Amino acid sequence: MFFRLLMESFRRQRRRKMLAGIAILLGTTAVTAMLALATTIGDRIHKELAVYGANIVVYPKADLLDVKVGGVDVKPASGGVYLKESDLQKLKAIFWANNITGVSPELPVQFAVSRQGDERLFPAKGVGYWFDHDFASLKTGAPALHPWWHLEGTWPSRSGDVVVGANFAKQLGLKVGDRFRMQSAPGNVGSSSSTVNVVGIVTSGDETDGAVLLPLQAAQTLVGANDGVRRVEVSARTKPEDAFARKDPETLSPKDHEIWYCRPYANSIAYQIREAIPGAQAEQVRRVEQSEGNVLNRISGLMWLISAAALLAAGFAVSAAMATAILERRGEIGLMRSLGASKGAIAFLFYAETGLLAVFAGTLGYLAGSGLAAWLGARIFAGDGGAAEAVLIPVLLPVVVALALVVAIAGSTPSIRAALRMEPSAILREDA
Repeated sequence: MFFRLLMESFRRQRRRKMLAGIAILLGTTAVTAMLALATTIGDRIHKELAVYGANIVVYPKADLLDVKVGGVDVKPASGGVYLKESDLQKLKAIFWANNITGVSPELPVQFAVSRQGDERLFPAKGVGYWFDHDFASLKTGAPALHPWWHLEGTWPSRSGDVVVGANFAKQLGLKVGDRFRMQSAPGNVGSSSSTVNVVGIVTSGDETDGAVLLPLQAAQTLVGANDGVRRVEVSARTKPEDAFARKDPETLSPKDHEIWYCRPYANSIAYQIREAIPGAQAEQVRRVEQSEGNVLNRISGLMWLISAAALLAAGFAVSAAMATAILERRGEIGLMRSLGASKGAIAFLFYAETGLLAVFAGTLGYLAGSGLAAWLGARIFAGDGGAAEAVLIPVLLPVVVALALVVAIAGSTPSIRAALRMEPSAILREDA
């Protein structure tokens, strides 16, 4: 009898049930879309803000030391201290290794150059980089961490290839395919001379426009610093900085220190890098981290606001539809009460109707919301490729259905309670 009454209510009140179902469907669609976007927005924002550069920089700890004699700083401009390129492999073993999305070591060099067929030497500066380097599962290097660089030509792929800055190329009259001679500066430990090929011209809008970009090994040969690097830029997916992230880990209790260490803050990743690489000082680039954190916090707040508004609107719509449905079924309620049905049994019947409707509409809302999330992601983050990709996240299905049940039950409860407070005799007398 119970299931017959349940099915009859859907058959005889199809329009009312449809209105309530559409309200739940729209609410859960919006919530699913927001939640699905929220699970991937961190990575997407990280890619969008990659134009600001790396968010962690690593350099020799000895650069922090002041070397003074009689109040005069006598430390060489270069510091004469290097990190080891081979030590960068240790980054693969830190706790948050999988969050590292790019690594770019640098080695500045000073040398002299001359055009082919011209013996005159001109002072020049350059930087040794990785360009397309295999690092764990990444293809990384300077181009990956400096996406705003505009290249005419190709990046160096073999020894003897270089890329020159736009201003440097203009000064020497170089173009792609030209050759020139590089000779190490007299102050360098090593002494070498080589002829190099210009395979590209880069425009960066900064001091790189006046420099020569060469493979890291070639730069190490020029300065006589085998395996040496002066600076390392690291790009990592991080959790936005909060008050806990800014605490000094040395002052934390063991329990708090473990929590801080196991959260992907830029500070905690930098701390792990300092542990892994001997003689290294790693610091977050606050401009990048704060920008990423501010954007994520604001977008997350907007998503929660949209989700709450959608659920609230769905709840009101369900409440209105249920109020009308129960008003139309007063006679049925009065008859069941007069035949001995308890208030609990009648309430269970109405809640069963609402629950079935919520499960069905919530499931459809999950599917529709996943499609909406894919479409929105492709439009908002067009730089990722522009094509809509499916965003079906199975773990969201029970969450969305549970939210649909909460909204449906909360919206229908006032109407059900009001109906159960009515006296059966008064209801039947009105319908007589």
